[in-house]
Amino acid sequence: MTYIVDEECIKCKYMDCVEVCPVDCFYEGENMLVIHPDECIDCGVCEPECPVDAIHSDSEDGMEKWVEMNRKYSEIWPVITEKKYLLKTLKIGKIKKINLNYTLMENQENK
Repeated sequence: MTYIVDEECIKCKYMDCVEVCPVDCFYEGENMLVIHPDECIDCGVCEPECPVDAIHSDSEDGMEKWVEMNRKYSEIWPVITEKKYLLKTLKIGKIKKINLNYTLMENQENK
């Protein structure tokens, strides 16, 4: 058994899973992450860390194509060992901009 990433990760990349992986088996593409199925030790610590439910056991129904996709891209893409904080901009209320590090921070100034 191994864990894999499916389409729910596309354009998500929260990367909380990367922080807890003890064997660094995550690989980063332009718009998603994958797990190298031969490097994953099946510990399962990454699965509950994924807020979009994109990490699954390869033994679940319908995961065969995702196992192959994860294998293919993990052999091409670079390994990722730390969570990256990509800054985004969000407009709130009166066009107030705040930085977003994949977690919405409350705007305390307008309260």
